[in-house]
Amino acid sequence: MSRVTPDQPRHPADEVVAGARPSGRARPAPRVPAPRSGEPPRGRAPLPVAAGVAALWAAVTSWLPVTLVLGLAQLSEDAGSLPGALPGALRAGLVGWLLGHGVPLETSAGPLGLAPLALTALAVWRLTRAGVHVSRAIGARGHRSPGRALTVAVAVGIGYGVLGALAALAVGAGGLRVSPLRAGLTFAVLGGLAALVGALRTTGVWVLLTRRSPAALRDGVRTGLVAVLLLLGAGAGAAGLAVATGGGDAADMIGAYRTGVAGQAGITLVSLAYAPNATVWSVSYLLGPGFAVGTDTAVRTSEVSVGALPAVPLLAGLPRGPVDGLGAALLAVPVLAAMAAGWLLARRLLRLAAEDRAPVRWSALLVPAALAGPVAGLLLGLAAAASGGPLGGGRLAEIGPAAWPVAGVATVVVAVGALLGAAAGRSLTRTPAPPRPKAPPRRDEH
Repeated sequence: MSRVTPDQPRHPADEVVAGARPSGRARPAPRVPAPRSGEPPRGRAPLPVAAGVAALWAAVTSWLPVTLVLGLAQLSEDAGSLPGALPGALRAGLVGWLLGHGVPLETSAGPLGLAPLALTALAVWRLTRAGVHVSRAIGARGHRSPGRALTVAVAVGIGYGVLGALAALAVGAGGLRVSPLRAGLTFAVLGGLAALVGALRTTGVWVLLTRRSPAALRDGVRTGLVAVLLLLGAGAGAAGLAVATGGGDAADMIGAYRTGVAGQAGITLVSLAYAPNATVWSVSYLLGPGFAVGTDTAVRTSEVSVGALPAVPLLAGLPRGPVDGLGAALLAVPVLAAMAAGWLLARRLLRLAAEDRAPVRWSALLVPAALAGPVAGLLLGLAAAASGGPLGGGRLAEIGPAAWPVAGVATVVVAVGALLGAAAGRSLTRTPAPPRPKAPPRRDEH
């Protein structure tokens, strides 16, 4: 090994030695950003190709489970003629797929527009992943360019809208009336918005938006999301307990379908696809506005007025009457959930303040807690609007909660509860002491 001296500098050829480690303090490996400057793009796909493939894959992965579930009943009824039942199963899968995206269908019994939110969530997740894949395919990962993220979202939305229009044409050829224009626009909007979320995270624009937004706004959005998740968890628990209590009626409803084991399994899976709808209805019930299961019906904590109901296992958990006795404690669940969200906000801010050894101002705590109310109201109002819809004509033309009352009540309840929880968390937690000034180092006198 050659020795390096001031008059003999190291030559470039000596920089790299096989198996040698640099002497001195080891430096961390430099982080190479995704968009490498000065290098030509390698293996980048054209935007139309990447968006088309990603949109098609998102459509297949969200349509195939629906076809399998809805095809169980078809195959059970025509077990002896599998080739004859397969086209019906494929068509039923397209119908359920369109319905899961919020596209209304016109049938001989009336309009059908009650979307299964479990399928909607699956489609949104796959479209979000489509935005991620397209951003990576065109080399936009880490560029932090809002224009590229928006371009990816528009491209995926256009491709998904074309697939929705084609599905509407295929379903319309079988007798159902579906507007291809309505289906294309609905799919394009849903696909574009979902892909935008994935593109924003992949390109790094989401980080820029988060850093440039005010701290109170970030904390308010986070607290509102926490409150919504807690309310949905409480609603899911209440709905599951109600269905479990009426499990005998639900089993009788499933047994009434003479479709064999496969058909009853399909009906059970369809009911599970509407479980998120029941969760949102349960939250509306706990908040007070309630929901409807038909025209001129109401299911609230103070009133239960329903008529003849369809034989749907999910409806076996409907309450029999107004809340009384110990059941009145359910009215406090939304307030407690909002207070828990405010308490978590206070704990988080106090922990950050303890790390910085700085006090927490009341304005920095109460402003986000108050902003959590409109955030939760907006999200729950959108969820209420998406969870309802007609299930045919006549009595079943109105099913689900009304969006505006749910949004208004949720805004007030979450804002008040979060303020109470944040104030309680701030008052009951010791604040960090201000940092003590450090004494200057003493000099030894000689």
